[in-house]
Amino acid sequence: MIKDEHFKDPKACLEDFNFGADTARVFDDMLDRSVPFYSEIQRMIGEMAGDFVQAGSRIYDLGCSTGNTLIALDQCLKEERCELVGVDASEEMLAVARQKILKRPLQLPCSLEVQNLEQGLVIDNASVVILNLTLQFIRPLYRDDLISRIAEGTRPGGCLLLVEKVLGEPSLLNRLFIKHFYAFKKRNGYTDMEIAQKREALENVLIPYQDSENRSLLLKNGYSACDVFFRWYNFSGYIAIKD
Repeated sequence: MIKDEHFKDPKACLEDFNFGADTARVFDDMLDRSVPFYSEIQRMIGEMAGDFVQAGSRIYDLGCSTGNTLIALDQCLKEERCELVGVDASEEMLAVARQKILKRPLQLPCSLEVQNLEQGLVIDNASVVILNLTLQFIRPLYRDDLISRIAEGTRPGGCLLLVEKVLGEPSLLNRLFIKHFYAFKKRNGYTDMEIAQKREALENVLIPYQDSENRSLLLKNGYSACDVFFRWYNFSGYIAIKD
């Protein structure tokens, strides 16, 4: 695994964060050191996908990046009759995912598709759809339409698994959650400079919602119930069920 040093050196002019080749090369290390309980979240997603998967259906991972969730799903669902579909807007991310799958072939049928999730995504015959740290990068203008399209393409009894950074609703708690998150990143070897520069690069790219906004988004766009299955300071995982 290549170490993430993307923001190690001071930059005179920071560009907006992107998911191109430089990010794809170090993305797995970035996730491990930047997302609390990342491996546990993956395990939980696999478990709950197993609870809702339906024979002959598709499992979509939207914003699949380097394929970690697809590989975890394959291990959890290998006895099921279903198809995995990974979708990402970044060719560079999918190139890394393809290399992983070549080295460690999956037992389930799997396809990888390049598509911008803001541009007319079509979901078909899904029983489980996953948005793992993806929706926060979709511009708010397009989020209602995306969730509605996902719900429309999901079978009755299926689910959406959504993991997001969230804003604490009281501003005091939001500041405390962020403080503890940055302390987590420092414990994992990131410097104050790296944390500050990445925060600036993400400012106009990653736009989190409050917990109540995420719940409302799900319930008004095709889902009958939702609940939180994971919470750590400013990270939250939701499961939403379609009747």
